[in-house]
Amino acid sequence: MARIRTAAEAPERRPLWTHLYFQVLAAIVLGAVIGHVWPATGEALKPLGDAFIKLVKMIIAPVIFLTVVTGIAGMRDLGKVGGTALRAFGYFIVVSSFALVVGLIVANVLQPGAGLHVDPASLDEAAVKGYAAKSHDLTVVGFLMDIIPTSVVGAFVDGNILQVLFFSIPFGVALAMVGERGAPALAVLNATAEAFFRLVAIFMRAAPIGAFGAFAFTVGKYGIASIASLATLVATFYGTSALFVLGVLGAIAALNGFSILKLIRYLRAELLLVLGTSSSEAALPSLMEKLEHAGAAKSVVGLVVPTGYSFNLDGTNIYMTLASLFIAQALGIHLSLPEQLLLLGVAMLSSKGAAGVTGAGFITLAATLQVVPSVPVAGMALILGVDRFMSECRALTNFIGNAVATLVVSRWEGQLDRERLAAALNGEAQD
Repeated sequence: MARIRTAAEAPERRPLWTHLYFQVLAAIVLGAVIGHVWPATGEALKPLGDAFIKLVKMIIAPVIFLTVVTGIAGMRDLGKVGGTALRAFGYFIVVSSFALVVGLIVANVLQPGAGLHVDPASLDEAAVKGYAAKSHDLTVVGFLMDIIPTSVVGAFVDGNILQVLFFSIPFGVALAMVGERGAPALAVLNATAEAFFRLVAIFMRAAPIGAFGAFAFTVGKYGIASIASLATLVATFYGTSALFVLGVLGAIAALNGFSILKLIRYLRAELLLVLGTSSSEAALPSLMEKLEHAGAAKSVVGLVVPTGYSFNLDGTNIYMTLASLFIAQALGIHLSLPEQLLLLGVAMLSSKGAAGVTGAGFITLAATLQVVPSVPVAGMALILGVDRFMSECRALTNFIGNAVATLVVSRWEGQLDRERLAAALNGEAQD
């Protein structure tokens, strides 16, 4: 176990400007200013954000593979792998479904779309036609076809998290079953994993540049003023997500012996990166490393974090029910309780079927609306302009939700080092 340094042994505090979270925050502010004052310049900076996200996505697949395989192969009791997976999925289903219910309740109570009186005939169906077409792929057959790679190499080439997991888990089990003969291979994989996490640290130095470019583009292209007409929806979504994080996830964290606020502070650099890039994947490798550093078992981190990125999308779930009812309210369409429950049930399924689909939030919304004939899918055009501003909140909520899920499942498995967790969340240095 790592020894916690005393105050006398702790190194001198670094200047604030040298911390990654400060650099990312400063980059976001600068990007927002440039995007607002010089919109064309802000739009032109988009390649900086795209390049950083591609840089991180390049190493996500090998990081997941190495973490999962070394974690499982290093376990003495392989029966725990199945138990961990079952507990994780049980948690995902309960908490993500609760997020859908929260969005539904808030939409009914606050009625964010009421009073807009939008004429359905004025909607631009062409604007959402592509999303509606893609939503037809969210079927059980489509999901199974997507999760099984055509080849081992193909899973890594495409960077599909679920496909990488589909191969990594049984490979880790197989390596564990080999026993001592597999020790040399495991040693090589462990060393390779160390190198990749060092590579993650190197790449993260470019995070401020990526956040700067991505945020400048967002503000430059869409403009702060573009959210004014739909400010009620945006504010309601952000408020609901904050309520879910602090209330629901906060209660779950408290019941499992840690503070949600301290966890948010511990992950502040990653959260700012997610905010700047609108992508929770940009901080995935760093999240895995930090959770393991905070005392969560490597095997649990390797299983829960990648699967959570596909099946535990709390922010996306809140968005789906809230946005669906907003559209109905804006069009003056009353949804009965049975229709709302149907919408809720479909959203539960479609949110899981969208794992690995690009633009999943908007696509699953299209799939959900198609089961309620009284609400036209074209109504999504109402929120198309502000969806980008809500994507940051979706990503942040998803990210925090998966961090909490990993620590909770690790505790359930009896594989959470409480001392390391307390030290990490309290900001105490560890050897």
